[in-house]
Amino acid sequence: MSHGTPAPEHATTTAVSPPLDDSELNDLFAAAWPGHRTASFGPVPARSLVWIAARDAAGRLVGYVNVVGDGGLHAFVLDTTVHPDERRRGLGRRLVRAAAEEARARGAQWLHVDYEAEWEPFYASCGFRDTAAGLMELT
Repeated sequence: MSHGTPAPEHATTTAVSPPLDDSELNDLFAAAWPGHRTASFGPVPARSLVWIAARDAAGRLVGYVNVVGDGGLHAFVLDTTVHPDERRRGLGRRLVRAAAEEARARGAQWLHVDYEAEWEPFYASCGFRDTAAGLMELT
């Protein structure tokens, strides 16, 4: 399912829960996140409520966001990722907003996201408000 025509400022298209393979996800994450280690994403779709992927005009994966759900009213944004070549063009917001729309359509009433302080302006621009939360590192 596509979310319409590409925005005029860039030629990317988004799709809801398209098939993705480990190679293209690892390529995107390696470009976007220094220190990314190659991983198997195989188990992710089974635990996801929805994911949104963005491709450039050549078909290369340039954006991704995943949403997991609790089976009820709550959903959680994970792994918002935009290729460095596509940043500062609104693609991240498009991904998160599409993910929110799809989570709502699947019955979620609350969308949560955890982020480092430097990402607060980005998530605020997506419509999130700041809340108190807790985090425990398990490694």
